[in-house]
Amino acid sequence: MFKKVIFVLALISMQSTLIMAQNPTLETIFARKSVRSYTDQPVAHEDLVLLVKAGMAAPTGMNRQPWEFLIVTDKDIMADLSVKLPYARMMKEAQAAIVVCGNPETSVYWFLDCSAAAQNILLAAESIGLGAVWTAGYPYEERMDLIASAFGVPKPYRPLCVIPIGYPKGEQNPKDKWKEEKVHINKW
Repeated sequence: MFKKVIFVLALISMQSTLIMAQNPTLETIFARKSVRSYTDQPVAHEDLVLLVKAGMAAPTGMNRQPWEFLIVTDKDIMADLSVKLPYARMMKEAQAAIVVCGNPETSVYWFLDCSAAAQNILLAAESIGLGAVWTAGYPYEERMDLIASAFGVPKPYRPLCVIPIGYPKGEQNPKDKWKEEKVHINKW
């Protein structure tokens, strides 16, 4: 039985490689990486709007769409937050950012819906040659309050994350996160 499972997983892996070569969506998914270093090249406003449109195309429970998106190009605010938020130093280099916020009064699952939207933004950025990285606000109250204060986010909205965006500086490679031992078929 064990050999049969290994054979099936190997076959799936080979098929996945073939499909990926023919499928731009899968290519983008597997090419996505967290980019933390950016060039000085500006990001077009139209590209930022396109990323937000991709975010709004995400699945959402009961179609509640509890999200709001803030496009940020103010370098002073981004530089200030790069010092105040842990793990957000790259914001001072980024040319823009998108803050993904959710309304807990619209949906108790706001953070799940907004997470799907953030993932769409990250994938869309990769697909058009931009680099981006998720920097968490949620679930940390202090971080959410800092972000909300910096950008004037009104209550009841809560910032899920800030996504710094720019053109990647240098060659950056995605991580291969595939771990066959984490796949279970029919039973654990």
